[in-house]
Amino acid sequence: MAKNLVIVESPAKAKTIEKFLGADFTVKSSFGHIRDLPKNGMSIDIEHGFEPTYEVSADKKKTVTELKKLAKDSDIVWLASDEDREGEAIAWHLSEALKLDDKKTKRIVFHEITKPAILKAIETPRKVDKNLVDAQQARRVLDRLVGYELSPVLWKKVKAGLSAGRVQSVSVRLVVEREREIDTFNSESSFKVTAEFDLGTESGNGHSRLRAELPKKFKNEKEAKSFLEKCIGAEFKVEDLETKPSKKSPSAPFTTSTLQQEASRKLSFSVKQTMVVAQKLYESGKITYMRTDSVNLSDIALAQAAQEIESRFGKKFVEVRKYKTKSANAQEAHEAIRPTDISQDSISGDRNEERLYELIWKRTIASQMAEAILEKTTATIGISTTEEKLEAQGEVIKFEGFLKVYMESTDEENGNGEERILPPIKVGQVLSLQQMQARQTFSRPPARYTEASLVKKMEEMGIGRPSTYAPTISTIQDRGYIEKGDREGKPRFYTVLILNPGFKSEKPGILNKEEQEITGAERAKLFPTDIGQVVSDFLVKFFPDIVDYQFTAKVEEEFDAVARGEKVWNKMISEFYKPFHKTVESSADIAKSEAQGSRNLGVDPESGKPISVRIGRYGPMIQIGSSEDEEKPRFSSVPAGKRMDEITLEEALELFRLPRVIGKTKTGEEIAANFGRFGPYIKYGKMFVSIKPDDPFSITLEKALKLIAEKEKSEKEKYIQTFEGSAIQVLNGLYGPYITDGKKNAKIPKDKKPEKLTLSECEELIASAPAKGARRRFVKKS
Repeated sequence: MAKNLVIVESPAKAKTIEKFLGADFTVKSSFGHIRDLPKNGMSIDIEHGFEPTYEVSADKKKTVTELKKLAKDSDIVWLASDEDREGEAIAWHLSEALKLDDKKTKRIVFHEITKPAILKAIETPRKVDKNLVDAQQARRVLDRLVGYELSPVLWKKVKAGLSAGRVQSVSVRLVVEREREIDTFNSESSFKVTAEFDLGTESGNGHSRLRAELPKKFKNEKEAKSFLEKCIGAEFKVEDLETKPSKKSPSAPFTTSTLQQEASRKLSFSVKQTMVVAQKLYESGKITYMRTDSVNLSDIALAQAAQEIESRFGKKFVEVRKYKTKSANAQEAHEAIRPTDISQDSISGDRNEERLYELIWKRTIASQMAEAILEKTTATIGISTTEEKLEAQGEVIKFEGFLKVYMESTDEENGNGEERILPPIKVGQVLSLQQMQARQTFSRPPARYTEASLVKKMEEMGIGRPSTYAPTISTIQDRGYIEKGDREGKPRFYTVLILNPGFKSEKPGILNKEEQEITGAERAKLFPTDIGQVVSDFLVKFFPDIVDYQFTAKVEEEFDAVARGEKVWNKMISEFYKPFHKTVESSADIAKSEAQGSRNLGVDPESGKPISVRIGRYGPMIQIGSSEDEEKPRFSSVPAGKRMDEITLEEALELFRLPRVIGKTKTGEEIAANFGRFGPYIKYGKMFVSIKPDDPFSITLEKALKLIAEKEKSEKEKYIQTFEGSAIQVLNGLYGPYITDGKKNAKIPKDKKPEKLTLSECEELIASAPAKGARRRFVKKS
């Protein structure tokens, strides 16, 4: 038996570390957390210092038994979970659950999974840091208190099954308020003037053009037209050429937040996907720890980077930089995210891992490279008939510096990032006007959040920490408060005024054209759902502290104070809980209709009863009448894609004319069209068929019959085998053929043909298959 037992959270991490340690070490995984608050019940003793009661989850009992036996037979147990607060908590829970002897238990931490880092950690062990554990415990207890007490209020007042979280609710509020800003934004138009000059033939390479624009915009078409009219017959002359040197500096190495943002912009990764891929890179020893808000690089990493840059690009590209973390509460780790071996610019394996690694390598290398030297030239062009001046700007890269490797992206990209070089011109040169136009432009509302820009906003406001960004954004989408999606743009007309200088025999003048563009298209943006808006409004009105930005940031600062040993964790919880619990108790007086975001649309002309829209049991719905009426109210679902705050009285009345009978099938079954929870559909007999993107009001019988035929064909192709007198079926599934009895699914062995299986073979495979949901689960931190 090995003398040393090393316990980590994941099997992948265990596999990598085991390679670096000798035969005296056994490395085992706890498969994440082994203890937590029970799923049922609060399990927090409020009367006795908010003491939590933890339990070993059922799927971890076997793991705990195995680890206990190994620990008993070992001389030393090394707790090697991650170095952040959650990792410290895992180490403490292991110590408690395994009843480890403090004298033979050591805690080790490392920023990277490399042999030198692991061996150094073994040489410098410490005890479990109870302050870090208490900070994580405070977060867990506080979030349980909020969820356990606030969620039932939402069930009673808004809709059953809803849940509320402290950081999640604030994140939803950010998205809801941004959507309201967009809704109330009034776009204003203005006119932008641009001109193009022909500089004549240059070195036999065709005509050289100079593009210039008027620095100011005109408020309306009349002012723009007046300016263009002044320019008819004018002389355009270069009055000044000003050249200014400028510099561009590289960005700091990646933190969790900036990695999530750049991976979203450059690789189109979701925040969750970034963290999953980064975790794999960390556990395989490719990068340093990926949950960090530090931009610091170790002295060894700085030296490696400098050596690599000099060997690849030359000494003039090297500029060693030590970045300082802006956040006063940086606490997750002591180094930025970087490759463990900076000389390795790529890896082989999973494509997403390759792409993310390359991004991290480039950012790390660029952070230690020289500034880019630029030269910006501005040409001022005088107009003989007016005092206004045109300007032409160009930029030339004189020395690439870090741009040779990497350029940071932004959320709002402008242009294609290419440099624009001015053609050769000189002061006093008279220019030949080729074309001048004034184009109508429109001011834009604030941009909707992407996952990455929401992370950036949360970080700026102090909401959450590196370990919480990804789970928070995943949770608010999983709970149906926020949707990530695309939106098609809408056509918009705009005016273009074109000055015709009067070439050849043409008469000078102004041409007025109306053109069309597509505007408002969105890709992978975050939109609040009706439920999200109603819940956010409810919390803002009745639980303002829970969704207050400053209050949420203050709570995070208090967690930091606990981690530093400056505050007692349960005292901090007590200060929060007393006023919070009092507010929860007073919520019984809140009217349900007010909580459900009820909005009166008007009166039904047939019955004279009020029509309203609100959140119902199955989501947003429209109601005619009220529960106090003798006659039961009538209900209709709000169609998918339509928001509660957008629907009008006329649209609501149309919905109550549904279902619409559009004809019959060939067998005489009635076909009816309607809206449902998952969008528009047609129903015949017991069958439902989606009709997206058509709607129930306009779909024709011909189209309906075509969709029915396609549905019946796909249903027929779904069945490979059925057995008379048995519920067992052999079906075609999304991932290939499988066997089911309606309760359990079974895989088909590779050496068996699905169409040749006998009933007895299917029964054996079903009997040996695990029950649905019985798979062992390992949930990684993300």
